[in-house]
Amino acid sequence: MTKHFSNKLLIVLLMGGVSILLLPSYVFRKTKATSADLPAPTLTLKASQVVADLQSPLDMAFPGNGDILVAEQTGKIRLIKDGKLIDAPLLDIGSKLVKTMPVDVRGLLGFAIHPKFNLNRKIYVFYSAPTTADKSDHKDVVAEYTLSNNSTRVDPDSGRILFTADEPGQGDNGGCLKFGPDGYLYIAMGDGGGGGDKHGPIGNGQNKNTLLGKILRINVNSDSTYTIPKDNPFVGKADIRPEIWAYGLRNPWRFSFDKVTKQLFTCDVGEGAWEETDIIEKGGNYGWRMIEGDHCFNPKEDCDFTGTIKPIAEYDHKSGICIIGGYVYNGKQLPALKGKYFFADWTGPIYYIEKKGAEWQRGKIELKNYPENLKITSWSEDPSGELYVITNGGTLLNDIKGAIYKIVK
Repeated sequence: MTKHFSNKLLIVLLMGGVSILLLPSYVFRKTKATSADLPAPTLTLKASQVVADLQSPLDMAFPGNGDILVAEQTGKIRLIKDGKLIDAPLLDIGSKLVKTMPVDVRGLLGFAIHPKFNLNRKIYVFYSAPTTADKSDHKDVVAEYTLSNNSTRVDPDSGRILFTADEPGQGDNGGCLKFGPDGYLYIAMGDGGGGGDKHGPIGNGQNKNTLLGKILRINVNSDSTYTIPKDNPFVGKADIRPEIWAYGLRNPWRFSFDKVTKQLFTCDVGEGAWEETDIIEKGGNYGWRMIEGDHCFNPKEDCDFTGTIKPIAEYDHKSGICIIGGYVYNGKQLPALKGKYFFADWTGPIYYIEKKGAEWQRGKIELKNYPENLKITSWSEDPSGELYVITNGGTLLNDIKGAIYKIVK
């Protein structure tokens, strides 16, 4: 990668997020974990390419009929049918997005299909839209669309907006959407960006009167935009948003539910030193901005850990610089991997953690039949529990270098 950046691009590189949560010193330096950092053994597996020629892919889902839906950051939901990428998108909300730069962390950041998709054809998208609010860079939008039954294009103006939230900065947007085992929609919200969560006296992560820096839980099965589940932890509490399920997060980039234990795993992208993995508990406080990983951040020393939940695992920037959350393996093809949580770093390393006694140990995954120097943007899980890695060979939004790989035996 060239060291000659435009001033505008350099500013973006300093902003934080998915593919550009990079300080300049990290852009040109590969990270390498030491053996002491990886107490669990390295596992060698294989990868099989599912599809290529995607434009900045960030998410995917399986409707259950053999088809695959893929979200591209530029605003398109694409269909993979019989192993082939269909040219015409099912949905293109590019016209709804904030104007993006060649390298950007905004756009169509995630989507989820309704648990009864085969009956109602509903999908839910999370995207960055223009805002008119003072001192805001853009607004997060969660919207519902109904796809056609005959795979024809859906009107981008037909969406039903569930809610919006203004973001003061470009980065730390979150964007993951998942339906939980309970049928409710869970939503990851970043802290608003700008570095250090310098939003108000305690930051957005700790401010329970904002949706930013949280995991949310809502009920979309109603005639209104959404309703609040009665068992959400802060229902009826004064000056607290009832949508909040957990708080104290910086940029939860991809969460998932373990199909066996029903636990919610997330990876939270760090500010500049520590990347962490958490199990999200109802009403839990995960510490940001006071704490990064299991370490003081603001204040730098003698921070108060009282009432906060520690990550189950963390790594520093010898092992990576931008954590990408994955899934607990519950498939049938690789039974020896059951119960291991797979995740990665954007820079390329793939890891797993497994619980040994009271501790979680981290090991590395080596993949055969898998190109070097790919950037990992996300993960997915099919209905049978097999895992997929979503990758990108470039960093520009107009690069058509994205691909999806299935982990196989």
